[in-house]
Amino acid sequence: MADKDAAQYDYIIIGAGSAGAALAHRLTEDPANRVLLLEAGKANHPSTRLPVSFSWLIDHPIANWCFTSDPEPGTADRAIPVPRGKLLGGSSAINGLVYVRGQSLDYDTWAQLGNRDWSWRSVEPIFRRMENYQGGGDGGRGRGGPLGVSEVPDQNPLYDALFAAAEAAGHRRNPDYNGPDQEGIVKTQATIRRGRRMSTAHCYLRPARGRGNLHIVTEALTQHLILDGRRCLGVAYAQGGQVTEARAGREVILSAGAIGSPKILELSGIGRPEVLAAHGIDVQHELPAVGENFRDHINARIQWQVTAPGVSYNERAQGANLVGQVAKYLISGGGFLSLPSAPLLAFLKTRPELATPDVQMHLVPYAVKDPKRRKLHDFPGMTVACYQLRPESLGSIHIQSAEPKEQPAIRFNFLADRIDRAAMVEGFKMMRRIVEAPPMDPFRGEEYSPGKAVDTDQAIEQWIRENSETAYHPIGTCRMGPGPNTVVDDQLKVHGLDGLRIADASIFPTMPSGNTNAPAIMVGEKCADLIKASAH
Repeated sequence: MADKDAAQYDYIIIGAGSAGAALAHRLTEDPANRVLLLEAGKANHPSTRLPVSFSWLIDHPIANWCFTSDPEPGTADRAIPVPRGKLLGGSSAINGLVYVRGQSLDYDTWAQLGNRDWSWRSVEPIFRRMENYQGGGDGGRGRGGPLGVSEVPDQNPLYDALFAAAEAAGHRRNPDYNGPDQEGIVKTQATIRRGRRMSTAHCYLRPARGRGNLHIVTEALTQHLILDGRRCLGVAYAQGGQVTEARAGREVILSAGAIGSPKILELSGIGRPEVLAAHGIDVQHELPAVGENFRDHINARIQWQVTAPGVSYNERAQGANLVGQVAKYLISGGGFLSLPSAPLLAFLKTRPELATPDVQMHLVPYAVKDPKRRKLHDFPGMTVACYQLRPESLGSIHIQSAEPKEQPAIRFNFLADRIDRAAMVEGFKMMRRIVEAPPMDPFRGEEYSPGKAVDTDQAIEQWIRENSETAYHPIGTCRMGPGPNTVVDDQLKVHGLDGLRIADASIFPTMPSGNTNAPAIMVGEKCADLIKASAH
């Protein structure tokens, strides 16, 4: 039972990331709702509004949890870095800023799995509601929402050549991949406006912070949920060396992400009995799917040297030239410092019989020595990266102890499924075919990494196993659906418990086709709709 003197709220949201911030904004639109928003990280970092900060914050412990995966044989026994945002706005405050809704097929699949109100027809209006899109396209794009989204304005002869090369390789240009059809090579749409990052901390929390019914507490690490039988009453959290309890008169909503949400459930005695027993935690509610069904995108990169002068940012943004890029940003909000992680994307099919694209490519006008630290090579270069959009391989995330400060065990199980292996190998070869097409002849130098010696399917697959990283899109560990292999129902309510919902990427039944930030924000918006509907 909770302390009778604990602070009282109507709703408690655990996690102020992509979904949690959107949810807090929408719930506090009603002044009658008293909302507590708990964030384990800090309030802010001075560089987060600068788009290029993703390259600095990707391994920065002040802004990033800096998790690592368990070494696994399928990825050459490597501990793979797993960055997660540790600020208000969560990973939207440190990510690569690429905005992808996904395909209509993704959400229709969710509906077909038993989540009927999650079809594309149901969620597309939510995407429109949340967007303030500065770009072309048809009437299906939102123009007045809180989330600033714009097409990358950067111009470069290298981009023109890549577009032409993709067309020469049989692919078409697409003016709006977030419209009805995702397929083609495209200019990236990013959560950037006027050269500034549009995180959910800026777009959703900043306008809501003046509301008297929203209480935000940062550096508040959740210890466990407070349960009374089958009802969740509140939460215990640690801040400044003290543990505090807060109670929710209506609901607690867990929005700690695909890594944090299953961890908090397990620390609270909710999950697989054998996992809980191994760490001395009493079972409060058996729910075997907690921490299972974990998916992420495995990301493979090829780097080339660039022979044409003045087009690679390895040349344009290093040494004395970096001063010019800083000046350009300060004057116009453009240039290297304003770029997302990739200014061009391609959504392509590895097999002609597929109905929709199954791989996504990121085309980048520079090459880095270390994908983790983003340090630029000394030579002019470029990078093309590829991941399979809808991976079949399933991993898991489970606690390693009963200590809330300890990261859970992250097991990707990448490339376990043959469909994943085949798509990644073919996607790798497609990247080469695009860059080796004639329109790239004036720009393309030697393939620096992995090099042309890696040329058979077996060699490519092995190189991917030994060198690929995550694309930072963890999902599925509190899967939504009606069956025993799920954690929440289509109202986002945890099966078998009252007063507890989950709203973040952990509920995705399958992987959306692309970057996961936009769908996570949509889940926060959708959860607010569900709560408001059930309160009346």
